Amino acid sequence: MTGLIWYVQLVHYPSFRFLNEENFAKFHKHHSVRTGIIVMPVMSIELSTSGVLAWMEGWTTLNAFGFYLVILIWLSTFFLSVPKHNALKHGKVDSLIDGLVKTNWFRTVLWSIKSGLSLWVLMGL
Repeated sequence: MTGLIWYVQLVHYPSFRFLNEENFAKFHKHHSVRTGIIVMPVMSIELSTSGVLAWMEGWTTLNAFGFYLVILIWLSTFFLSVPKHNALKHGKVDSLIDGLVKTNWFRTVLWSIKSGLSLWVLMGL
């Protein structure tokens, strides 16, 4: 997810600005459906596996901290990103695109921290 979120943050979301208003709603619908097919199962697996690791190892371990990061990612997805996407489905609004890019930094940073933490745990450091 970290690689995907960096792509979305640096390439995909900013490219929304270059679409014309005539095709934007159709593009956005395609983007939302196709992205959901890829992202939702992976995010669900990440939530489940992180939760299981926290439950098995204890709620104050590094893996539990990873689970808490995933919870924050889900919350930011549904309270920051989804509302902007819901508004964009009606058409191109540059201020919404800018807001989407801006608020997506929160998820980008959280997933990056989660990846670093996971690597730390896997290496046994």
